[in-house]
Amino acid sequence: MATKAARASRRSQPVGRRHPLATVALLLVGLLGTGGAYALFTSSATAETSASAEALVEEGGKLFAANCATCHGLDLEGTTQAPTLIGVGAAATDFQVGTGRMPLAISGPQAEQKPVQFTEEQIQALAVYVASQGPGPAIPADMYLTGEGYDVSNGAELFRINCAMCHNVAGAGGALTEGKFAPALADVTAKHAYEAMLTGPQNMPVFNDTNLTPEEKADIITYLKYLDETPSVGGFTLGSLGPVSEGLFIWIFGLGAIVAITVWLTAKSN
Repeated sequence: MATKAARASRRSQPVGRRHPLATVALLLVGLLGTGGAYALFTSSATAETSASAEALVEEGGKLFAANCATCHGLDLEGTTQAPTLIGVGAAATDFQVGTGRMPLAISGPQAEQKPVQFTEEQIQALAVYVASQGPGPAIPADMYLTGEGYDVSNGAELFRINCAMCHNVAGAGGALTEGKFAPALADVTAKHAYEAMLTGPQNMPVFNDTNLTPEEKADIITYLKYLDETPSVGGFTLGSLGPVSEGLFIWIFGLGAIVAITVWLTAKSN
């Protein structure tokens, strides 16, 4: 009788009914599985990134020891010939090496631009190595370098206020004291223009993000691109060097032409 009652009881129970905690258990399993997979993926990606960064630092250290340490010191502490590089950041390194100013060819009032001595990969390695030795300005983000979506008129105003006294309002450059000069800015890459403003190479003042915001620097870069792409509305630019070159042109060619015409008319009348 007991066996029949047990069978009847089992038949009366709902078939396939889940335990009340089954849903919670499934959620926990799903969360643990997802979390474990994410942790594995991110740890692998982090390990790869770390390994890549370490390889760049090692490569940059070798390049620095072979090409820069003679003047700047093996530990970047500087010597009597060159300043310390601790804390200058990746941006300063990328600008100086990427424009060919470094390694320095010859001592002089300032480092002059020359053909670049390293590949882009080597320049990146040097920048990463120097940045690893002390915090400093980083290489600018691409969003500030496109020249698209920024205000060219505001960039022109900012350039006239902050840069034109040395570089000329048209970016043609100009002479400074003691044999130094502000270089012409025609065809300067957006990245190097931004890095120059950010780090203040040689005689140039530093325009950090408090002086000029990243957006304002991008406006100035947009203005420089405008100068490169837009022809002079006044005709022949005469080097865009301003009233001095224009006045010299008038004295030599203008007055010279008047004198020549006067002589010709006088000779013809005689």
